[in-house]
Amino acid sequence: MFRHTRALAVLAAAGLLTLTAACGSGSGGGSNGPGGAQLPNIPKLASLGTGEGTVNIVSWAGYVEDGSDDPNVNWVTPFEQQTGCKVNNKVAGTSDEMLTLMSSGDYDVVSASGDASLRMIYGGIVAPVNTDLVANYKDIYSDLKLQPWNSVNGVAYGIPHGRGANLLMWRTDKVTPAPTSWGVVFDGASSYAGHVTAYDSPIYIADAALYLMKHQPNLGITNPYSLDQAQFDASVNLLKAQNKNIGEYWSDYTKEVEAFKSGDTVVGTTWQVIANLVEADKAPVQAILPSEGATGWSDTWMVAAKAKHPNCAYMWMNWIVSPQVNAQVAEWFGEAPANSQACGFTSDKNFCTTYHSADAPYWKNVYYWTTPTTQCLDGRKNTQCVDYAKWTQAWTEIKG
Repeated sequence: MFRHTRALAVLAAAGLLTLTAACGSGSGGGSNGPGGAQLPNIPKLASLGTGEGTVNIVSWAGYVEDGSDDPNVNWVTPFEQQTGCKVNNKVAGTSDEMLTLMSSGDYDVVSASGDASLRMIYGGIVAPVNTDLVANYKDIYSDLKLQPWNSVNGVAYGIPHGRGANLLMWRTDKVTPAPTSWGVVFDGASSYAGHVTAYDSPIYIADAALYLMKHQPNLGITNPYSLDQAQFDASVNLLKAQNKNIGEYWSDYTKEVEAFKSGDTVVGTTWQVIANLVEADKAPVQAILPSEGATGWSDTWMVAAKAKHPNCAYMWMNWIVSPQVNAQVAEWFGEAPANSQACGFTSDKNFCTTYHSADAPYWKNVYYWTTPTTQCLDGRKNTQCVDYAKWTQAWTEIKG
């Protein structure tokens, strides 16, 4: 039994903390943040000591379960019993809230998404992670390690937790022929005017950029999170045109489930877990990774730069990505696990096949959420890109 609670959090980051940071593609990037800001010189923990008796966590709902939501879903109590570290968890509703909470100095570890992780790194909020102190790190899928959203210059700033893709779903009795491209929600959206849905967040601008990257190569887009002004304007204009055909933007997964079941929505962005729930209720839908690929997300456990309980924080990171626990979290939350050994512990033996856990070619077509910054993420040196604060402003204009 699993449920997906990420949709309760609209990942609209701007507001209180607008510091963004740059990181190139591959296993790191430049050490300068926006406006030439330097990477803070924060040391990583050298050795693991005795637990301090407490660990204060900021997490997405569903990541730190202690049996209070379901008595059969509890990986906190065994951790406390084995380590002596009492868990105090604060659920955050948005990436901005995570930034604010972690900036307070009251928390030790956070499950940061890619639209916030670089801001935490360059803001001096989190420290590099000594992966040698996390025994289960060796079993994390290699294509999740040292990526642009969780590392800088080949230095890890966290432990990958899980991942998911933003898929295309449609009602098979309403949308024909079966689409293979995102064009059905962009250039072809007028055919389903009033019944198209899209994810409600500024990061959705990257979905439009990805579509243009594949269909208008003259724009020169190579990274949907690295957009100069002309590329950004083209993406925003595409979304403004799409807005005329949108029936509803979604952030609460339960509303999207009901909309597809009722037929109020017939095509749009979804997650695998939503597709599973709609299909389980006998609604005729299909979900795919389209020909252009898709955007997606991968969360990272990160340690506070001024963690008061660093040893317990490291113990928690090792625990939460251990094979058995990572399997439990993945099924409960609805995502592909990060630990390559976790699939041997899922209760549903087809779970990892459904979520493409070990399907490396599949994930090569997923562009994970990464914080847009003024320093272009695609390696351009003499061009200024549009940062996330402006993405947020544009999203308000797009929705009208």
